[in-house]
Amino acid sequence: MTQETGTTGAGAGGVEATGSDGAAPAEAVGRPVPELDVDVDELPGGLAAALEAVLMVTESPVPVERLAAGVARPVPEVAAVLEDLAAEYRGETGGRPRGFELRQGADGWRVYSARAQADVVGAFVLEGQSSRLSQAALETLAVVAYRQPVTRGQVSAVRGVSVDGVVRTLLARGLIAETGQDPMTGAVLFGTTGEFLDRMGWTSLDALPPLAPHLPDVGEAIGLDPSSAGLAGLTEDGLGA
Repeated sequence: MTQETGTTGAGAGGVEATGSDGAAPAEAVGRPVPELDVDVDELPGGLAAALEAVLMVTESPVPVERLAAGVARPVPEVAAVLEDLAAEYRGETGGRPRGFELRQGADGWRVYSARAQADVVGAFVLEGQSSRLSQAALETLAVVAYRQPVTRGQVSAVRGVSVDGVVRTLLARGLIAETGQDPMTGAVLFGTTGEFLDRMGWTSLDALPPLAPHLPDVGEAIGLDPSSAGLAGLTEDGLGA
């Protein structure tokens, strides 16, 4: 189980709306549901407990198709149980809200500490250290999100300063990743990750608000498409680490 933006099962860190990687369900392409040596319905807690057990040991979001394959059950049935578990943990079925929650993101399902407990968890894990990105990191992340795929040099040109250290920080935190090479220069291209979407609470970049209403002159200055989505208000609110 993790912090709001942490890894599952151990430690703390950060986690994407389909809840899948785009692969078609097994039954949709005529493939049989995998066989297990045991029937999860015969285990204590049944299918729900089996899914909980799997999610507790995963280190990243898991697509519903993969979960279904792991417990040898149809995708629609597994998806329904996941929704029920998420509602149960939120206290919507009569029990108390849990200190953890099950959420579906762009990359799949994952267990996190509850948002309402963020201050408590942050104080325990961070021991007084700030978990927020610096202003320079936020600005660099915003440029990457708007212009992706973008090179390190292009980000530096927009910000007017070297971004080597900041890019390393964003890479280490899993908020951006290498996505290829510029065909003209061979420079590495960067883009945002599913981890970034999860931390922001979005399932795709389509959820980002347009840039123009907030920064009407920036689009023309740095060659952005005014209709593209962006990180409006990010530098004000900050992004938890």
